[in-house]
Amino acid sequence: MKEAPGFGVMLARLLDHRALRVQDPADRAGSMTNGVRAVLAGEVPGEELLRRIAAVLGFHAVDLFILAGLAVPDDMAPSDATAERWAPYIVMNAVHLPASERRELLELIRSLPQEERPSVFAAKPIASHAGPGGRVVRMLQYRNLDRMGMARLLAVVTPTYLSAPTYGVIGSGDAELTPRLVTDFAAVLGIGARELAGLTGVDLREVPPPPAPEAVDAAALLWEARRLSAAQAQHVAELARSLRGDGAKGYFLNLSRS
Repeated sequence: MKEAPGFGVMLARLLDHRALRVQDPADRAGSMTNGVRAVLAGEVPGEELLRRIAAVLGFHAVDLFILAGLAVPDDMAPSDATAERWAPYIVMNAVHLPASERRELLELIRSLPQEERPSVFAAKPIASHAGPGGRVVRMLQYRNLDRMGMARLLAVVTPTYLSAPTYGVIGSGDAELTPRLVTDFAAVLGIGARELAGLTGVDLREVPPPPAPEAVDAAALLWEARRLSAAQAQHVAELARSLRGDGAKGYFLNLSRS
């Protein structure tokens, strides 16, 4: 079973890939050079440093916490755990829409009022020895995807077609995280494939083509949908389906007012 590299190794690979010096992200993160150097030397990163580095490097902070093997702060969890029933369907319908309607759907999601958390989000346990596959599956869980959601969404957005139990096997580290999987997971997560490969220690061998515009929009929609309640996510999923079916116009405004 392949072990996930330490976070210092991951960060070093990322800096090397972007041709950055240690002081570059450190200075932009608020003169935290010593902290970055300590992490590169093997020290466990603190919460403040991870949040600052994420902002500087253009990563979602939750992903860095997961990659570092740390507990994710409550404020980074999806707003409503029960929205996982609808989150995949928002994206699965949206990818069949024209680019302009995908953008409009994204703006609608961002404009909907933030509701109080109706449920506590608790990602399903992943063994500490699960390796890089476990980290990637945890990142998908924090996009409000359960295993069935992963199977359905990946099958629509990428060439990967796997059963729901297979994602459990990947998450446990009992299935290899292949270059093909890394490339497709990266598209859904909104992370560069080469960067995710470096972060997980997978050799891509060949430079993958950039993700299709539909996949780029899918990653953005999936991320933004984390802020929705289950009721809001259901409304948006049904809207996306109606637009896919009959091109209904003007419904965005009505939904945003409801």
